[in-house]
Amino acid sequence: MGITTIPILIQEAIILLKKLIETPSFSSKEDRTALLIEAWFTHNNINFKRENNNIWAFNKHFNEALPTLLLNSHHDTVKPNQGYTLDPFKAIEKDGKLFGLGSNDAGGCLVSLMAAFTYFYEVDNLPYNIVMVASAEEESSGVNGLNSVLKHLPHLDCAIVGEPTEMQLAIAEKGLLVLDVIVEGTAGHAAHPNNNNSIINALPVIEWFGDYRFEKVSDVLGPVKMTVTGINAGKQHNVIPAECHLVIDIRVNDCYSNTEILEKVIEKLGNKAKVTPRSLHLNSSSIAIDHPIVKAGIAFGRSTYGSPTLSDQSVLYCKSLKLGPGSSPRSHTADEFIYINEIEEGIELYIKILSKFLEQDNQTAAANLKSEL
Repeated sequence: MGITTIPILIQEAIILLKKLIETPSFSSKEDRTALLIEAWFTHNNINFKRENNNIWAFNKHFNEALPTLLLNSHHDTVKPNQGYTLDPFKAIEKDGKLFGLGSNDAGGCLVSLMAAFTYFYEVDNLPYNIVMVASAEEESSGVNGLNSVLKHLPHLDCAIVGEPTEMQLAIAEKGLLVLDVIVEGTAGHAAHPNNNNSIINALPVIEWFGDYRFEKVSDVLGPVKMTVTGINAGKQHNVIPAECHLVIDIRVNDCYSNTEILEKVIEKLGNKAKVTPRSLHLNSSSIAIDHPIVKAGIAFGRSTYGSPTLSDQSVLYCKSLKLGPGSSPRSHTADEFIYINEIEEGIELYIKILSKFLEQDNQTAAANLKSEL
């Protein structure tokens, strides 16, 4: 269908990924990898736009009357952890693996989606517009990431977000709600009686977060999961602290909004604690199993599941599918890697799934037109 052949796209995508690995791109500092992405588009004669470190492009025959499909992945990375035995900024190919920071999360997904977009770029008479966004600040949920680009795009009808899923179909994703919880007490000297110790007062609050179960359980994502991930109180051994600070990580299923979860927590804790959310916008997402783009993936033997990890799906208002080469448990690990054949498979499957999806949509449009006539 496309002008550039798939083998050439695979070869060029792997070369680009190696360049991305060897170019540091921590969140909000992705300016140099942005130049590499610009160079890809320029090499393939694709017009693009850029704001901050986000780069996006539309298919050549964009038509305002058509719905729009978003293809998105990110080019920022976390910082390498101390467990690395290899140079995180050197693309090392060994035993079929490509090692390097960001190779799995989400460089392999990004270059594979860019290759698929390039394949369809010059195709005429598509039933959907296609927009490719290589976004920044995903790892930090920053203000200058994909969320900042949406205002420049037409209405989005559906999306594929590239994250490592082993090319299986993540049809739902848990949202994230982080709470700062303060339990109060009375400050005093440790040598004197005190029946209002903030640390002791925090114990039933901690127990509640561990024991409480939200009623609605998602068929795909399961229950809401609340975890106490931080406790901070006291600075001196002989001083009873006035406050005990807790951090709560809540993974929200698609049965609730973050606001609903917050309201329930505040209601249940009452005057036992002060609860402050760090943000409310990282909501859960889902797409119906009978959506044409999901059905296209199933047609090629892909299975569906719910993802516990957060991605840029959380900032999208349209139905979205998380799909990409690589394996999620490898993300943020020491000596991160992706298999070369995962990239090859990823590009081929993206193109097959998109072709099937676009073919289905053409058939649906034709059937609707026939019924109208």
